[in-house]
Amino acid sequence: MPIDSFPLVALLLLFITATIMPVIKKEKISKGISLISFLACFLMYFVTLNYVIKTGGYYYRIGHFPAPIGIEFYVGVVECMLGMLFTFVASIVIWYSIYNIDYDISKEKINLYYLLINILVGSLLGIVFSNDIFNIFVFIEIGNLASCGIVVIKDKKENIKAGIKYLIMSCLGSGLVLMGIAFLYSITGHLNMTFIHESMIKNYSQYTRITTITLGLFTIGLGVKSAMFPLHTWLPDAHANAPTSSSAILSSLVLKGYVWFLIKIIYKVFGKEIINNLPILNIILILGSLGMIFGSIFAIYQKNIKKVIAYSTVAQMGYIFFAIGLGTELGVTIAIFHIIGHAVTKGALFLSAGSIIQSTGLKELEDLKGVGREMPYTLGMFFIASLSMIGIPVLPGFVSKWYLALASIEANKIILIGVILLSSLLNAIYYFPIAINGFFGEENLKNKVYKSKEKPLKELLPIIILILTMIYIGVKSQSIIDLIKTGLV
Repeated sequence: MPIDSFPLVALLLLFITATIMPVIKKEKISKGISLISFLACFLMYFVTLNYVIKTGGYYYRIGHFPAPIGIEFYVGVVECMLGMLFTFVASIVIWYSIYNIDYDISKEKINLYYLLINILVGSLLGIVFSNDIFNIFVFIEIGNLASCGIVVIKDKKENIKAGIKYLIMSCLGSGLVLMGIAFLYSITGHLNMTFIHESMIKNYSQYTRITTITLGLFTIGLGVKSAMFPLHTWLPDAHANAPTSSSAILSSLVLKGYVWFLIKIIYKVFGKEIINNLPILNIILILGSLGMIFGSIFAIYQKNIKKVIAYSTVAQMGYIFFAIGLGTELGVTIAIFHIIGHAVTKGALFLSAGSIIQSTGLKELEDLKGVGREMPYTLGMFFIASLSMIGIPVLPGFVSKWYLALASIEANKIILIGVILLSSLLNAIYYFPIAINGFFGEENLKNKVYKSKEKPLKELLPIIILILTMIYIGVKSQSIIDLIKTGLV
């Protein structure tokens, strides 16, 4: 099997394994198939990344007809890195869910759950690699149904309500994206991104108004789906009420797939020549800045630990939009780096919080005081992950903020450094008290038995691996950033 076909083979593997899960009677087999399929995909993307580093990015034709008639994937450095990220985090979350999914959903729905997870991540990989915007839309719609499914599968009133809200907002975003695709096709006659860009460069002066409208449709539509402030209203309920493994997948991966599509629309479909003549980057920059601040403010006032993390996601997505809005090469590079760092970190946060909730039966912050004595390792890992969100040196969150400050200076927008500092301060305000009240305070620790509710090592290992990976990303940040830059050239 040639290496250049691995991106397609990996995607097909996830879809094919998903189709056989409904006929499997034992849920343990479904769990194993899902985990093995993600690990196999991760290895294929790892091999492909090394291949691309040596030989360069390439277009992979699917079917008999070349572009623009046929469908093709573009396989580059960044695409392979995202493929590795998505399959790695999914593998760890599936590993975690093997021990904990029974707590969230009924036994008879477990096979369906893993079917949805495989389909969802497969659709995200399709978004990452496809060079055809209509095929990306098809993958988006597949992902819509799967992502709503992993929310409502818990089958409780609040989950169904959150899932319906998510579905309505997601369909609205998809509709706007489809309208944007229709406008692009009407202007260019193409659906392939490369050919659309070539046509747009030639004909932009004749369609300035419709180009602005089209870019607005994509930005709003994908902004809804990736929780851009103030289009994030569906996210807190969906992420907070979903099963823990679903929350981790939604926050770590799903939002990132749509952001990557937005980056491709801005820089690959339209390009700098057109974008620099439009106000869209300034709008994204403003909304990103507002998301960084207000996402954190909303998190401060939450009483439920999963809602705190959910609103933190709104703030962290603000950093990504902030970086994109700067409109520089360094800004886009750090947007991608933050996608990687945040995916791993937020996965660790949600899995840690889920373990605490499962062991204690408590979700409210007030009730979790002193939990650090009962679950010192779990809360300790939660605290380490939160340090990255706050921006403590060496960890990836700090690296992102440091380079965002440098990118702001490079873009002659020094005042934005104040937004970064304020956001970091707000992050500390809602993350530090969780650990402080969990580990310290005579009243908090009273009647708490040391390690009485701690998970066994085999259940902690997935979280430990995410934490170690997070630290590795921070330590090796310069190499990762340099690699991203080579993929953007």
